[in-house]
Amino acid sequence: MARPEKIRLGDMLVQQQLVTPEQLKLALEEQKRSGRKLGRVLVDSAYVTEEGISQGLARQLGADYFDLKTFKPHPELIRLLPEAQARRNRALVLSERAGMLVVGMADPTDLGAFDDLSRILKREIDLAVVTESQLLSTIDRVYSRAAEITGLAKELTADMGDIAADFGNILGLTAGAEDAPVVRLLNTVFEEALKMRASDIHIEPQEKSLVIRFRIDGVLHVQTEADAKISTALVLRLKLMSGLDISEKRLPQDGRFNIKLRSTAIDIRISSMPTQHGESVVMRLLAQNTGLLQLDRLFMPRPVLERFRRAISRPSGIVLVTGPTGSGKTTTLYAALNELNTPEKKIITVEDPVEYRLPGLNQVQVHEKIDLSFSRVLRSALRQDPDIILLGEMRDQETAEIGMRAAMTGHLVLSTLHTNDALSTPIRLLDMGVPRYMVAMSIQMVLAQRLVRVNCENCVVPHAPLPHEHLWLKAELGDGVDGIAYRRGQGCTHCANTGYQGRQAVYELLDMNNALVEAVNRGDPNEFMQIGREQMAGNTLRRDAVRLVVAGRTTIEEAMRISTQLDE
Repeated sequence: MARPEKIRLGDMLVQQQLVTPEQLKLALEEQKRSGRKLGRVLVDSAYVTEEGISQGLARQLGADYFDLKTFKPHPELIRLLPEAQARRNRALVLSERAGMLVVGMADPTDLGAFDDLSRILKREIDLAVVTESQLLSTIDRVYSRAAEITGLAKELTADMGDIAADFGNILGLTAGAEDAPVVRLLNTVFEEALKMRASDIHIEPQEKSLVIRFRIDGVLHVQTEADAKISTALVLRLKLMSGLDISEKRLPQDGRFNIKLRSTAIDIRISSMPTQHGESVVMRLLAQNTGLLQLDRLFMPRPVLERFRRAISRPSGIVLVTGPTGSGKTTTLYAALNELNTPEKKIITVEDPVEYRLPGLNQVQVHEKIDLSFSRVLRSALRQDPDIILLGEMRDQETAEIGMRAAMTGHLVLSTLHTNDALSTPIRLLDMGVPRYMVAMSIQMVLAQRLVRVNCENCVVPHAPLPHEHLWLKAELGDGVDGIAYRRGQGCTHCANTGYQGRQAVYELLDMNNALVEAVNRGDPNEFMQIGREQMAGNTLRRDAVRLVVAGRTTIEEAMRISTQLDE
């Protein structure tokens, strides 16, 4: 394709009747006032979509338009253009055609960018048009920094092997700390983890290597393997960042620190533990700017949502959300608080750590080292005249009893508990030593949940159930098992070839009705379980996972995985 000519965007959009002359005039006035690009002003003003502008440009230039939501770029072709140049020129090598490289650009009329691309690629270019938002999102996905992480790890290994090396410089303790090998390695690891939507980073020393893994959508993926000798430097640097005792290597330690990546503030919780080959470190990443979800957007089944809303609207009692670590319990509770948060209500949260910031709440961070425990803060909170209390977790008998007394004396208490399902939650509290009358009188409702991975919509295809999958589904769906269009993701660049992108919760809900309360008071666990099963028949976590399978949101394999966890 010949070097493109400059196009007046506004005139082109009016000519193609994508915007009216009046809309263009208003947009030009706003552009002059704000200094923003005309295209951005038009999109933000809802005069035209970003896709509409790109498709209009493609028609004007006689070029192809690529929808990067569905297009799968070739990794080898992508690497022909380094990431820095791809971001600067807003371009991506998409394919090869008739000896030319097809390059998608957000602004194909940018002559300077075209000349830069021609110089870098040293090939004839056939321009295509893509939207800027899709292009930047694709760049984030396809330019993996695994190779860069491995390279930095090797550089650090070489520095560690140099007898004359300054250990303070390696750890970033001297001037110019940002250039220290371990600092650059960790920054790259954090950036890649954020880009890949990782919730946790695992740094694990083995006998002959150091393994770094990311947990993405609940599943661990190996990111890189490095020389075991750099383990000490990484752990020491992380301990310094989180204020832990660098001289103590025999005992587990917990801490936290904050970093800022790509204008995103990240809270990082760190846990170190001595193992046979060194200290293992796990870090939980919590983005501070994560928007709070509304209850309507948690994809709860409508009957569950209505019953949950009724429970949190009561003036007193306890509503418990249960499930294993990382099952979205705090997200659900904060969605509830977001709905309950009004100027007429005093809300206090007691957490470790405070994962979300919500204006209007009084949020307290537990600090065990100075004896600021859950129970101590909770006692003080009750003297602050609250209407609603969020207790991060009922960790022990004392905390549970204080929370239940609060619920019995006119407060609404929201809390979490680590149990396998809703039905076992009251029994778990009794096992902790909480008196039967407290459990019976205070609990209003128990909501149990799990997170299942959802199909990547960019590569989802029909799926014929395997024999064992068909057998499992038949037990859940009966004769209706064969009339359903099952789906699964086959893997693409959008989902790191996993077939899944994102997660969604499945739920089950137990109402503490009179029959269950009487069973608790009689101290008969078997009777309680029997009554509870009858109440929850057909509305269990397993059945909710099957609902998502039937809707094509997740795979049979994923529903079976959740089912296996429940049976353990």
